[in-house]
Amino acid sequence: MNIAYTMAAGRGDTDLLLAGVAETLLAQGRMPCGTVQINTGRKGDHRCDMDVRVLPAGPVIRISQTLGRASRGCRLDPAALEAAVAQVQADLAKGADLLVVNKFGKHEAEGRGFRPVIADALALGLPVLVGVNRLNRQAFLDFTDDLAVPLDPVQDTILTWIETHLPARAA
Repeated sequence: MNIAYTMAAGRGDTDLLLAGVAETLLAQGRMPCGTVQINTGRKGDHRCDMDVRVLPAGPVIRISQTLGRASRGCRLDPAALEAAVAQVQADLAKGADLLVVNKFGKHEAEGRGFRPVIADALALGLPVLVGVNRLNRQAFLDFTDDLAVPLDPVQDTILTWIETHLPARAA
């Protein structure tokens, strides 16, 4: 099974790391499929808007909801997340070199979200890179039967792992 995950310490750091990895892969002529998250700060609010960019060429989908300043619940818009999942599923069927999933989050931990896309990519023999947070790490490890490779949150380390698992380029 060619699946790896990474976790960066700071808030939003995994998102920035995976976006950088995806940009490097695209610049190398690779065809990553999946999502990277873009967080945009909101003036006067400690929370940010969360969007995902569907790889390789878009669209960008807002996955957060504005619930009000006093809200404490999850801001994820489940319908928007599932729209991103559907887009990635369709793009994966067109062909890709690898799958990048910005986060194995609460939806995935509960059996929804990107889980079926991850399974499909693995069945196709594609390498899969997933961002994970501490809250959902154990659910991710259970999902992968502890076969996922942990990668240090360093772009060169991640790119080296990807390169060793990518299909060979045609001569």
